[in-house]
Amino acid sequence: MAFLNDNYLKLKAGYLFPEIGRRVKAFTDANPDAAKRLIRCGIGDVTEPLPPAVITALHAAVDEMANRSSFKGYGPEQGYEWLRSAIAENDFRAHGLDVADDEVFVSDGSKCDCGNILDILGHQNRLAISDPVYPVYVDTNVMAGHTGEADANGAYAGLTYLPCTAQNGFIPEPPATPADVIYLCSPNNPTGAAASRAQLEAWVKYALANQAVILFDAAYEAYITEPGIPHSIYEIPGARECAIEFRSFSKNGGFTGTRCAYTIVPKTLLAATTSGERKPLHPLWLRRMTTKFNGVPYIIQRGAAALYTPEGKAQVRALIEHYLGNAQLLVAGAKAAGLTVFGGVNAPYIWVGAPAGYTSWQAFDKILNEANVVITPGSGFGSKGEGWFRVSAFNSRANAEEAARRLHSLKW
Repeated sequence: MAFLNDNYLKLKAGYLFPEIGRRVKAFTDANPDAAKRLIRCGIGDVTEPLPPAVITALHAAVDEMANRSSFKGYGPEQGYEWLRSAIAENDFRAHGLDVADDEVFVSDGSKCDCGNILDILGHQNRLAISDPVYPVYVDTNVMAGHTGEADANGAYAGLTYLPCTAQNGFIPEPPATPADVIYLCSPNNPTGAAASRAQLEAWVKYALANQAVILFDAAYEAYITEPGIPHSIYEIPGARECAIEFRSFSKNGGFTGTRCAYTIVPKTLLAATTSGERKPLHPLWLRRMTTKFNGVPYIIQRGAAALYTPEGKAQVRALIEHYLGNAQLLVAGAKAAGLTVFGGVNAPYIWVGAPAGYTSWQAFDKILNEANVVITPGSGFGSKGEGWFRVSAFNSRANAEEAARRLHSLKW
């Protein structure tokens, strides 16, 4: 008899974005004319083409694959040295941060790495996770058997939830009780909030005092516009002894469809064995990658490397300015409708309070049916997201302008 993984049965309903897709499909099937007007501001998928520097690099790499002398087969599972070096130099050492080339691990996405990192972390860990937050952090721990059952509100036993509210600026505060593994996301998905240096210093201090590991998701760091906001956890002294950082090319270089990201695992980061001996995590992640992963395709890595050329950097900046411009339009439209709005400054998301009397999903259905705009209900990100919804700025300028107009004109 074959047995399934019972932990999957603990998961509540469907994953957030497939449920959005189901509701949108039902709406478009029932309203084919309205479907033609639909503007998608829900899932955080980019819309603009890949930067020209990337396209040029991809074409050149394809041509290489057409010749025996330049053909590439299996590459290093952790990424080609030239890409790892470009990442370490441009994203870290150029900013005075100590990251070695071999501490960079290239992968096919931060979403994957945020789940896969659990392979090298023990089941005994006490987990602290922001609420609201990117659902992958919670769901992958449920799948791995690190939680108990969920209660009526969807909160899983065994997790310490860190409330993110308007009162604390949607940045979680260290808990009064010890935690061993802490998930932090800055700039935050879904709220768009970015942690200050003082806030990250408090977390690093907490992690060092508790010999904890911070899993720091910085997938949106390129959108930070306010001076003084850290782009990396490693800007905080001591973070190399307590933090792993995840970054992605999806939201800055438009790689959602080409899949390339990376994770930084410092060689100075230690965790305890069952017997209490402290050992480095770096060799464990290296072993995990070389055992379970065959690497990102050569062609894609060449495209990613092009993002670090002068032309690539300028084109990335133009993409980010485009999406942040969209965000400002959406902020203005939502505020003009009398709604409470956060975000849109250091992230491509705006976080909007639903009017009194509306749940997150009720707001979703109203905006879908009356404005023909798809947003993301905040309750899908955690219980503290109830009463809020996220609007994505990933869209064309024309769609952003029209979505802002429709949000403004809604009658609540």
